[in-house]
Amino acid sequence: MKPRVVVVGSLMMDLVVRAPRLPVIGESLLSHSFRTSPGGKGGNQAIAAARLGASVTMIGQVGADRFGEILRERLEAEGVDTRFVSVDPELGTGVAVPIVLDSGENAILAVPQANLTLSPLLMERARDVISSAGMLLVQFEVNMDATLAAMRLAEAARVPILLNPAPVAPYPPGTLELASVIVANEIEAAALVPSASGDHDAEVEVLRRLSRSAVITLGHDGAVVDDGSGPRSIPPFAVQAVDSVGAGDAFCASLALSLCEGAPLATAAHFAAAAGAVAVTRAGAQASLPTRQEVEALLAGR
Repeated sequence: MKPRVVVVGSLMMDLVVRAPRLPVIGESLLSHSFRTSPGGKGGNQAIAAARLGASVTMIGQVGADRFGEILRERLEAEGVDTRFVSVDPELGTGVAVPIVLDSGENAILAVPQANLTLSPLLMERARDVISSAGMLLVQFEVNMDATLAAMRLAEAARVPILLNPAPVAPYPPGTLELASVIVANEIEAAALVPSASGDHDAEVEVLRRLSRSAVITLGHDGAVVDDGSGPRSIPPFAVQAVDSVGAGDAFCASLALSLCEGAPLATAAHFAAAAGAVAVTRAGAQASLPTRQEVEALLAGR
């Protein structure tokens, strides 16, 4: 039976600009190219999990516009259940503007719009789906009350929760403590644990004490994990980076899937690092998300 994953999160249309570098204040910088691409952390993680072999339900919100229609169509084409993707009749679909540099690194401006009016009432409607999941994935890119409501439903049903606190934003007290595993990148970890900023072993230990386990992703330096037995480094995969947009979402989805299948945290993080490595080798957020066969091929070739 396929692992059952529920994602509560953002649905955004990415307006992607490729540029040699970031502009400085007051500068107009000629860039290489522009394209639109379905994205949003929630949508990306849902599609990533589906491509890796999970049965996935997406819970989110779009606007009553063409961007929203495209996002729903893309999810359905990937086999994702969209029964709980609602429509805000007033606010538009969220948009993000990733600026992808020649190095493959990126910076993103996000305008969540309809994502911020996602209702806790929708979580109640989806109670049965959440309660029967093998894993709940949540981020910080939608209405925080809805995220918290979903986490509480999952906790009551003893469903494990993977929290990706991205982008870092104000959150209700007790949110981190509901997570079974927290997955943060370097910037997010520094914001969540300012007392240990830059000391990744100390950061991951603090995050692990708040939840039950924690992972800090370090880009081309791999990751560090802690499941209660102390910090452990996960080595990176040597690949040619083209575009890092979506790599973190590939990591989160593949970590969730591997944990659902019963893998220990370090083993799951190794699998997730391979998924993230495949994702950076091609452009786009959802277009770059790997299949299970691609991840296993990279692992086999190591």
